[in-house]
Amino acid sequence: MNRLAVSEITTFRWSFEEDLLHYRQAGVSAIGVWRQKLEDFGEERGIELLKHHGWHVSSLQWAGGFTGSDGGTHNESIDDAMEAVRTAHALGASCLLLHSGSRGVHTHKHARRLLRTAIDQLIPLAEALQVTLALEPMPREAGTDWTFLHDWDETLSLINDVGSDYLRAVFDLYYWGHDEVTLARLPELAPKLALVQLADSHKPPQLEPNRCALGDGGIPLHAITEQLTAAGYRGCYEVELMGEEIEAMDYCDLLNRSQQEFQRLLT
Repeated sequence: MNRLAVSEITTFRWSFEEDLLHYRQAGVSAIGVWRQKLEDFGEERGIELLKHHGWHVSSLQWAGGFTGSDGGTHNESIDDAMEAVRTAHALGASCLLLHSGSRGVHTHKHARRLLRTAIDQLIPLAEALQVTLALEPMPREAGTDWTFLHDWDETLSLINDVGSDYLRAVFDLYYWGHDEVTLARLPELAPKLALVQLADSHKPPQLEPNRCALGDGGIPLHAITEQLTAAGYRGCYEVELMGEEIEAMDYCDLLNRSQQEFQRLLT
């Protein structure tokens, strides 16, 4: 398995078909599939194309909003997540990313109960289809629109309480790469991770994401990947970049730079 993957969010302006063409030309053979692009292309056609050309799908992004923060009901969000689990299975995806939804008008206790109810309904299907669900915690400064899981203690507690091998977490370096307290916990976190998302930035995360090309920012990428490897992480590293700097870049150049930087990290 090629451990470098690229999330389709990184190449926001390209279509699904353009992503496959240019990723392959850059030597990338693993992809984080964005549901919106897959649906625009045609789900059945997209799945067939990925399988025909031997792509590894590092993740399917995303399902969730179980607190109603996206405008749907709790049951509608669960139904959508069930469908996403089936799509992830058809893709052979390593994981399906889950965002809880923001706390909104709920108490924290009630928001957690809504998430737990959703997970309890999803887990039997995920286990039957062997699809790993991956929760993504985000610091409060950057992720209040997406999740109420703002720290690793609560995220790990929830994963442990559910007690399924098919519920894990996502570690996004943009959100946690500047946080020395969290980085010190990498040996503890690594066994619980379904995916590591590679990113760089000049400053700690803010509500409006402003990531930069790998190696251009201040996140200690080499030290983090070294620690994760030492702690036993063997999954994909998925490049996920967005923001003003990224939008101004040539995507082909960005892919080549990401590939080159990843090779440096491995050595």
